[in-house]
Amino acid sequence: MINVNFKQRIKAVLSLDSHPGHIAAGFAVGVFISITPFFGFHTFLAIMLAIIFKLNKLTTITGSMVNTPLTVVPFLMVNYRLGEFILGQHPRAVSFQTLDWYHLKEHAQALLIGCSITGLVTALVSYFIIYRLVLRFQQNDLGLSELSRASVVTGESIEHEEQEK
Repeated sequence: MINVNFKQRIKAVLSLDSHPGHIAAGFAVGVFISITPFFGFHTFLAIMLAIIFKLNKLTTITGSMVNTPLTVVPFLMVNYRLGEFILGQHPRAVSFQTLDWYHLKEHAQALLIGCSITGLVTALVSYFIIYRLVLRFQQNDLGLSELSRASVVTGESIEHEEQEK
């Protein structure tokens, strides 16, 4: 069920009548958020950053859904180990017996550094992937094809043009 909902959201993102760069930027910000360890706040953060940076909320929220419950623990461990490596720390045993801040705060610095680096890399990769997918999707859709071509040439979003009218 979650997979079907995510596929529907991706299709909705790809069919937006906006500049491909604008769509890809919103998705990339959401992907960055999905890598952060702020569980329970991903949707809130996605909406807040979409408002602050004037991004499409649908694209940002959809991007924040990339890190699923199946991938979250492996991502956390990779990010934590990366943060330890960057900080020059020796690998320590990590126990998730409790998610209480008192027990986790000694690991926070390494985790946040690792998440920031991994989040930045995955956001950049997702930007380019979504940009290309949006271009391809808009070119295959006859109605969006001309709008897509014009928005790429001028560098303006279609939404901006509609607001001016």
